[in-house]
Amino acid sequence: MDSILAFLATVPWWGWILFVLVIIFFRDILQRKHTITHNFPLVGHIRFMLEKIGPELRQYIVANNREELPFNRSQRSWVYASSKKQNNYQGFGTDQDQSAPGFVFINPAMIPFNLPINHPNKSKVDLIPCAKVMGEFNKRKRPYRPKSIVNISAMSYGSLSAKAIESLNKGAEKSGCYHNTGEGGLSPHHQHGADIMFQFGSGYFGVRDLDGNFDMQKLVDLVEKHNYIRAIEVKLSQGAKPGKGGVLPASKITKEIAEIRHLPMGQDALSPANHSAFSTIPELLDFIENIASNTGLPVGFKSAVGKMEMWEELTDLMLERNIGPDFITIDGGEGGTGAAPPAFANHVALPFVFAFAQVYQIFKKKNLTNRVVFIASGKLGFPSSALMAFSMGADLINVAREAMLSIGCIQAQSCHTNTCPAGIATQNRWLQAGVDPTLKSERFYNYLKTLRKEILEITHACGYEHPAQMAMTDVDMSMGDNNYTTTLSEIYKYEKDPVEFKGMKTLIECEHLGGQGART
Repeated sequence: MDSILAFLATVPWWGWILFVLVIIFFRDILQRKHTITHNFPLVGHIRFMLEKIGPELRQYIVANNREELPFNRSQRSWVYASSKKQNNYQGFGTDQDQSAPGFVFINPAMIPFNLPINHPNKSKVDLIPCAKVMGEFNKRKRPYRPKSIVNISAMSYGSLSAKAIESLNKGAEKSGCYHNTGEGGLSPHHQHGADIMFQFGSGYFGVRDLDGNFDMQKLVDLVEKHNYIRAIEVKLSQGAKPGKGGVLPASKITKEIAEIRHLPMGQDALSPANHSAFSTIPELLDFIENIASNTGLPVGFKSAVGKMEMWEELTDLMLERNIGPDFITIDGGEGGTGAAPPAFANHVALPFVFAFAQVYQIFKKKNLTNRVVFIASGKLGFPSSALMAFSMGADLINVAREAMLSIGCIQAQSCHTNTCPAGIATQNRWLQAGVDPTLKSERFYNYLKTLRKEILEITHACGYEHPAQMAMTDVDMSMGDNNYTTTLSEIYKYEKDPVEFKGMKTLIECEHLGGQGART
């Protein structure tokens, strides 16, 4: 043995490298799993290495500033700079093709809105409460006016890491926005001060019995224990994979996640395609009313959009029975933070602008827009996109991937692999160890503050005090024909219903305003 060790000690370093390469060479020749490496031993591995890092190469080297999807480099750079309080301005004019089809133009007024000396936005440049109150029409016991027009969309603990959820919640508390839990239940990481919109889906995680069915008493107990839960959202579907359930593999489920979701360890967390608590639109309305009467909170639902027959049925029943959801979240088909089959992510459900326009027109036709708070979701976390949504009739904006970018996401698109290099969409302890909630929460706050500030500045440039006053004629879209543009009202064939607005000061003094820090 000593002689063998002595011999090995005399082998130079390049000898060891040559030895390893010889082993790989023969392994490649003898294996039959990969044709490329069998036919081209050693060299064939370079192809797989380049394929693996291809997205990163395109992201940083190949693609231009406006080319990449889902978020291009310019969009990401704006979020990164805003979150770090760096210079997010642009010099030497726009680098966008303004004649490209779908390009958005916001029409400024000749004379902007002039803030009076004592106006609230003189000192709080990003303060914009929602112009509507959730639950006001249906006379809920605890109606709610969100303090921020931009809020955190549904992203579950389990899909995101504990430190990512904590970072977002602490940033939400500081900025005054609410934090949607996603369908994974209310975790300790959601409880750092922000208002909560509690969401559950067909898996009923956190509010389910031993058989996986909805348990009303668990929901009531949850709301009574945590008075910062201000609204409840029933997830019907989401933009990334409407009509298909979700799976959080058992390998990603920690003991804490299992306890939060009320699941046994070692079992996949399954969200079926269908709800067991209801199966028709009348039953959905009864379900919403039952939850609202038991909890006293505003109740709404989230849905992607496709066939319109059920939306017609929903609005007819709302008129007939004089009940209905307090808010509706319209999720565009371009949305999605987690895993989804490509066919669903790419081809199922309408993009936000088409989806929202069709749904809103049905509510407008039946004079129901004043009853519902419309929440818009789907790549709207930028000033121009958000204002387009407001002009179409949205009352609130939910941001998901933009929020992830603000706390360090690099768009590696590995959310479904548990290998997120930024530690945001993974349960790997080593990877998420680099996420500092104290720092990242501040960055989310900076991003949200900048977004709201710029939304308000453009609103003032259009001659309005609040984004809710934006109209369909305030936004043009390029049709791609000889620089021809047309207003949203001409494109989508409707005019947005006016939203009652008595001034920013009135909204701020509202008794139902959220974000006041009431905690148990």
